[in-house]
Amino acid sequence: MVDVVAQMGPAFLGSRLKRLGERMQAGAASVLSDAGIPLQPGHMAAMAALRTGPRTVGQLAEASGTSQPGMTRTVSQLKRLGLAGDVACDDQRSRMIALTDEGERMARRIAELVWPRVGAAAEEILSLVEGDFFRQLAIIEDALAEASIAERAARVQPSALTLRDYSPALAREFHDINAEWIESMFVLEETDREVLEHPQERIIDPGGDILFVEAAGLGIVGTCALQKTGPGAFELTKMGVRESARGLKAGEFLLQGMIDRAQALGAEKLYLLTNHTCAAAIHLYEKLGFTHDAGIMADYGARYERCDVAMLYTGD
Repeated sequence: MVDVVAQMGPAFLGSRLKRLGERMQAGAASVLSDAGIPLQPGHMAAMAALRTGPRTVGQLAEASGTSQPGMTRTVSQLKRLGLAGDVACDDQRSRMIALTDEGERMARRIAELVWPRVGAAAEEILSLVEGDFFRQLAIIEDALAEASIAERAARVQPSALTLRDYSPALAREFHDINAEWIESMFVLEETDREVLEHPQERIIDPGGDILFVEAAGLGIVGTCALQKTGPGAFELTKMGVRESARGLKAGEFLLQGMIDRAQALGAEKLYLLTNHTCAAAIHLYEKLGFTHDAGIMADYGARYERCDVAMLYTGD
């Protein structure tokens, strides 16, 4: 199955971070259980804050970045477990919360048995990430404090499409987008694997090109390649667009960009090979100036077992 949350890119960032947080908290809950501590990861921020001294519910909420109603529920749970209680406060309008003696013992046990282990496990994962992850996380948090997703979304034109040139950093996108559509309709052939796994050597270095289409809020949603097959001859190949871009006309935008690029590279013959089951794609090719051509089929059609349609760009 396709990982829809990952595929949707920035548009599903919140969902992906939530999923990541849930997976990490599930692991932390197991560590708490193994240590014999009857608490959940959601209690940890309050326990950490209360270790430094009594706090109001509002102060606890602010320190943990959670809502006051949510912190009120957390404090109630800690009270029921005998780990926290009310203490006198100079300001009669406020209610201070403090750890009980049992709560202090529990906090020390958590600090000794849980936080070091969970922290070390997280550090092991973070060692695989380039750059300062916590700094990057802080930048995101500060940006959200400055303007929410809703405020920023109101300023964005959702149909904005842009072309991106090939770079090694985008090689994985080229592979995954194409492998996804090919495997959903056909069988990934050896000639497919050679191109998808070695785009620099098979496409770029011999004089071809690869373009990507990026949609605002969705990231890279499509790609297409120009493979040089002879003097002045280019095959338009490995064109795929993710389902997430449906309705944005990303395919047409990408195809026109690739036609323009082929002309800039001096293409005298621009052709493509496909299968009749790709009806929507064939209609798009016809719309932008490709015509069915028996000569192209005879000259190049044997490259793919699935090929039964050959087209030549005439601009008509």
